[in-house]
Amino acid sequence: MEDSSRSCLKLFTIVFFWCLASAHRVHEYDKHPLSKIDIYKTTVALRDSVSLKANPLILGLKGEDAAWVTVVLVNPNPSNDDWVAVFSPAKFNSSTCPAENDEAESPYLCTSPIKYKYANFSDLKYAKTGKASLKFQLINQRADFSFALFSGGLSNPKLVSVSNYISFANPKAPLFARLANGKSWNEMTVTWTSGYCIDEAVPFVEWGLHGETHMRSPAGTLTIEQNSMCGAPALTVGWRDLGFTHTSFLTNLWPNTVYSYRMGHILSNGSYIWSKTHSFKSSPYPGQDSLQRVIIFGDMGKGERDGSTEYANKDPGALNTTDQLIKDLPNYDIVFHIGDIAYADGYIADWDQFLQQVEPITSTVPYMVASGNHERDWPDSGSFYTGTDSGGECGVIAETLYYVPAENRAKFWYSTDYGMFHFCIADTEHDWREGSEQYKFIEKCLASVDRRKQPWLIFAAHRPLGYSSNDWFGQEGSFSEPMGRDDMQKLWQKYRVDIAFYGHVHDYERTCPIYQNVCVNSEVSHYSGTMNGTIHVVVGGGGHHLGTSFIGIPNWSLYRDFDFGFVKLTAFNRSSLLFEYKKSSDGKVYDSFTIHREYRDILACVHDSCGTSTWAA
Repeated sequence: MEDSSRSCLKLFTIVFFWCLASAHRVHEYDKHPLSKIDIYKTTVALRDSVSLKANPLILGLKGEDAAWVTVVLVNPNPSNDDWVAVFSPAKFNSSTCPAENDEAESPYLCTSPIKYKYANFSDLKYAKTGKASLKFQLINQRADFSFALFSGGLSNPKLVSVSNYISFANPKAPLFARLANGKSWNEMTVTWTSGYCIDEAVPFVEWGLHGETHMRSPAGTLTIEQNSMCGAPALTVGWRDLGFTHTSFLTNLWPNTVYSYRMGHILSNGSYIWSKTHSFKSSPYPGQDSLQRVIIFGDMGKGERDGSTEYANKDPGALNTTDQLIKDLPNYDIVFHIGDIAYADGYIADWDQFLQQVEPITSTVPYMVASGNHERDWPDSGSFYTGTDSGGECGVIAETLYYVPAENRAKFWYSTDYGMFHFCIADTEHDWREGSEQYKFIEKCLASVDRRKQPWLIFAAHRPLGYSSNDWFGQEGSFSEPMGRDDMQKLWQKYRVDIAFYGHVHDYERTCPIYQNVCVNSEVSHYSGTMNGTIHVVVGGGGHHLGTSFIGIPNWSLYRDFDFGFVKLTAFNRSSLLFEYKKSSDGKVYDSFTIHREYRDILACVHDSCGTSTWAA
């Protein structure tokens, strides 16, 4: 009876903490800016006296994927709650609305704009003069654009005027190149987006060594249908067609070699459509002793360079991180973005805008992603958590737009190599506990590495399965995702994981080498010889608004920073590793440590890392 009571109490405690964690997460992030618009309440109040004109009419005449547009507004009856929205496709009235089951009358408008600005954004005198000139940055999203003036604020929108239509010279152009490691070390995948279906154009990649004859590799094509979304807003007002996603596999690459490439489409009339030409450096052979540099962060989101849609409040550090990484491109080799990628949250147009934002990075180095709650979570969709953070996307968008070398991309866990590094990427939005399919994968991934050739073993996941002194984890008393390290820590210890990285918490924190809540090394910045535990790092300050930490500082927490930033790992050889935390604002190093050790130090037994042995001859 006593054991039964203890079991019930333990179960209650777990459920209580789980519910408490969920309650915190409901309020963890601000609402998506577009969700503030009560789009179904839109009424028509068109006025001929209002003028709304957009220029230029044709964008991207030199092949650009982004362009600035000026919208000139003249309104005889202005108000401070007037706002101007960008719509694409340009026609956005009720003809685009799906039938509503219980609606006596269909709403006039059921499509969210791509973004918006208040009419007084650039001139606070607008409410007196009725005149404004607004600048928007548009990207090529496979359709034309129009601008609409609304009065009544966001909660009671009244459509007052619609501008002329504008478009890119080739709305279907191949864009947003994104590289990723393939399933073998000498394979690179190229994924891109276009408006060409396979019936009208055949996709491929032309690639090769500089100065030599280039070859062509075919590409597969995927699409996403609206009915594959799990709920609103992705299924309703937030839906936007993402066009066609193409992926080509470039194989038999020479190690550490620079290749150039461009995406192409052969039209039915025999003519060609080409992207810009890009280049990348292929991966080193697993275990190859050369300089190897890795960038890791989570939780970026997208910024708006034109200042629209209140994204400065939602993802205030996104552009700083992006721009710093673009500036530093020659000095790293591969990127890991460990979940909460675009923060589209069901407003699908954001994905195109994020892809364009990071394209200078993704077209040059492999950009490996992990799944987070804002990509995957939705009730009754198979996700481990039952929240609604994905906005109804339920993983479909991220799984399609990004290639990862997983056996099943719907299960976003995978392993990948980069020279002396071996990475095990977990999916915290699926069950990771002992006995689960993912647990078996993680153990196999950790056990499979040859540490003589690849001494640097890295674990990464979105939610902090290890250690974090974030406020809600501290209040729960777990200092990690509930049940996070219950089963994982014995794997980290057994297989001697060097560093475990997490996002989800929007700040930076580094622990001591730790096992079972105890620091196993008193050193802070220069580790040498046998590592008795794993260093856990939260690096969720990629750009989304910052979080808060628990008021107390646990003794295992060596460094905390409430700012935007990322981590850079540099392996000089199989014995020396440099860890650096850099702020996005200036790219300077604010925390660092080194590891120096030999192969025998990895083999040495530490607590719970070795099996039984015998003195028998």
